[in-house]
Amino acid sequence: MAVLNRSAESLQNQQEAISELNRKLLQAQRMEAVGQLTGGLAHDFNNLLTVILGSAELLAERLEHDPDLLQLAETTRDAAERGGELTRSLLAFARRQPLEPRPVDVGQEIQRMELLLRRTLGERVECRFDLTPRLPPALVDPAQLEAALMNLVLNARDAMPEGGRMTLETGFAQIDDDYAARHEEVVAGEYLVVAVTDTGSGMTSEVLAQAFEPFFTTKEFGRGSGLGLSMVYGFVKQSNGHVKIYSEPGHGTTVKLYLPRAAAAGVPRPMNPGRPARLRGGTESVLVVEDDEMVRTHVVGELTLLGYRVLAARNGVTAMEILRSEVLIDVLFTDVVMPGGISGPQLAEAALLLRPGLRVLYTSGYTENAVVHHGRLDPGVVLLSKPYRRQELAEKLRYVLRPEG
Repeated sequence: MAVLNRSAESLQNQQEAISELNRKLLQAQRMEAVGQLTGGLAHDFNNLLTVILGSAELLAERLEHDPDLLQLAETTRDAAERGGELTRSLLAFARRQPLEPRPVDVGQEIQRMELLLRRTLGERVECRFDLTPRLPPALVDPAQLEAALMNLVLNARDAMPEGGRMTLETGFAQIDDDYAARHEEVVAGEYLVVAVTDTGSGMTSEVLAQAFEPFFTTKEFGRGSGLGLSMVYGFVKQSNGHVKIYSEPGHGTTVKLYLPRAAAAGVPRPMNPGRPARLRGGTESVLVVEDDEMVRTHVVGELTLLGYRVLAARNGVTAMEILRSEVLIDVLFTDVVMPGGISGPQLAEAALLLRPGLRVLYTSGYTENAVVHHGRLDPGVVLLSKPYRRQELAEKLRYVLRPEG
């Protein structure tokens, strides 16, 4: 009888193991399908948004004397920016958003955002900050960390419509081998912890099980896209971190982000230090390589307005003809993904052989794996992600043209 019981128990364990493997396989296939779909949509959609956003900006500048038309232009611009945020959220969930990680003092980052977070929560919600001093830096993309924190604070606010308390804490944690073995995609090691706790309605076990699913939301129609937590999940996972939710109905919710600790050395410095107070152009020569005619025409116009001398090519072959000529070129501004057999990185490699010292600025609505590996930009790569505003275009160009570049 004991032998039969052991056999039955062994069979049950095998069945559970097979079931778990099937679940992981389905999840991996689903993530791959979402990633491929999102990537294809992002490339074309962000090209369109780049033109819409830039055109709306130009219209807004020229319609300052007409309040009614100015409002229409500003509404168009805001809608384009929201479209870009939607695409970025989908890419973040699918772990296809290119990250620029660097050492970040998480406490300082939160302090910098404090006023914005308090305004977001509103007067009904008490806001507490419990920040552990002198923590080591985390290795994360600061812009994506800011977006993740904003999403968590918005969720906390929405969980407390009648008011309550939100607490934002930081700390340090060591994840051991036992914990890592019991959780998917978790590596043992040292982590910086950011915890956002609310005193809201909490989640049932059924809601908790789906909380990170894209487009899943408990809010009424039109009140949320269901992409906030999925974006947070994708960002943390792509950063080699861990995220955990603790929640019970009627007892609020805590979301903990475990962010990897930055190594003492060998970490890339920030790509874009500081923001200038005004729009700054230049007089240098820029070669724009873009296969989408509408985007190419738009970018040439933007750069011309910024004072640059501009040449344009629709693919890598045409660009190489220009590069082989005697014309002066200071910057190669090229799309990453292009048809015709020559990608942006391949064009840049060939261009640098012809013109050593040429500055290169990449742009893309979706990079595939051309300049991004393991979720991070390759060393030395400067990328302007579509859609972008004229201010961002101007800043990136001045960055790659800096004397020490």
